[in-house]
Amino acid sequence: MTLSPIKERLFRVAILGKPNVGKSTLFNRLLGRRRAITDPAPGVTRDPVEAECLIKGSRIHLVDTGGYKVEMNDLEKEVRDLSVKNAEDADLILFLVDVREELNREDREFIEGLRKYQEKLILVVNKVDNSKLEQSFWNFMELGFDHVIWISAVHGKNIESLKNLIFKEYNESFQGEAPSLKPGIRLAILGKPNTGKSTLLNYLLNEQKSIVSKEPGTTRDTIEGLFRYRDINFQVIDTAGIRRKNKVTDSVEYYAVNRAIKSINESDIVLLIIDAGNGLSEQDKKIASLIIKKGKGIILVLNKCDLLRSVPNQFQAIQDRIRFLFPVLEYAPILPLSALTGEGLEKVLATVIRIWRQLNLRVTTPALNRCLKQWLIRYPLPTRGKNIKIRYGTQIGTNPVKFIFFINQRKGFPRVYQKYMTNRIREDLGFNNVPVSLDFKERL
Repeated sequence: MTLSPIKERLFRVAILGKPNVGKSTLFNRLLGRRRAITDPAPGVTRDPVEAECLIKGSRIHLVDTGGYKVEMNDLEKEVRDLSVKNAEDADLILFLVDVREELNREDREFIEGLRKYQEKLILVVNKVDNSKLEQSFWNFMELGFDHVIWISAVHGKNIESLKNLIFKEYNESFQGEAPSLKPGIRLAILGKPNTGKSTLLNYLLNEQKSIVSKEPGTTRDTIEGLFRYRDINFQVIDTAGIRRKNKVTDSVEYYAVNRAIKSINESDIVLLIIDAGNGLSEQDKKIASLIIKKGKGIILVLNKCDLLRSVPNQFQAIQDRIRFLFPVLEYAPILPLSALTGEGLEKVLATVIRIWRQLNLRVTTPALNRCLKQWLIRYPLPTRGKNIKIRYGTQIGTNPVKFIFFINQRKGFPRVYQKYMTNRIREDLGFNNVPVSLDFKERL
């Protein structure tokens, strides 16, 4: 199986600094919308958050990084290492400091590590919210950087001047060109915490894009990337683990979970990652219900299946149990996977492509009504003494798939017949693995 990560060569601007200096606030300010989570608690951003933005009409690849610390646990060390890597890869570094804080050991150690990037670094003194603090800004000139600027990311002060500096560096140093990408498949990875979502994202992109940790809730922002498979472009989104509402205890996790749920709207197909050792949970069922409601394609991916080999037929037993517990997803594929080794991934991606084609399939109105005539002959519409008739139908939408049927009266139309028609559409018209929405309108 050949996966090819897609690297758009845009001018790359990385925002670095220690925790709580306002990196995510500046990221959102430059982007013009709230994309990164902002919170007074230090260390909220862990994985680098990336997005494309326009600065003076030019496309810029903007990266928000986790905060740098000197004394670190294992997770914080991974955050630091990813920040350093983004500094290396960047065309321009925005190094943020807080005007209200004196430079401490963390700042000075980080600054010394950035000296080698002097030519591509702008020192950004943040939180300059009043004229008195503007005077304090000059204390940072002693650091000896060529480009130093003050801003207030919260209030938007001096942001235009910062944009001018970024645009100047873009014009003077950038030689790359962004390729023209064909539209592709938008794929979201959802599930409970610690089911292997970030491991799968990293495998697909062939890099450590998202931090993998045993600590629940490591991923907070949505992490995106591009890859190519079978000449099709994929945009993939890794999301925060979704827990039950009564388990969400702080505002950071609340926002992260809401961003994960929002990613359903932004996707074509969702991979619902389930820990094969634990099976389908009530929370998985609730996530799946949201996906169905939005009319998105869904694949139930049983991750860590390589750990089940000791028990014969265990995957089949888990599959049967899921079908029994959640019959509304009878059409959704259930596939085994090891996100760590990639075993089973080829079949998962082949199924994604098949579902995507079904989501975008359109049936002509004459073909639909020829089938409708046969369905009515095969299973006559129960009338219960009422002369209910289906006059004709047409497909009104793809991705999500929607049909409308015109009938002489809605009152008394049997729900069992709606189910019959949904099954026939799936089996006879090629929509066997996707949600199908039927609407009925009265027409005399």
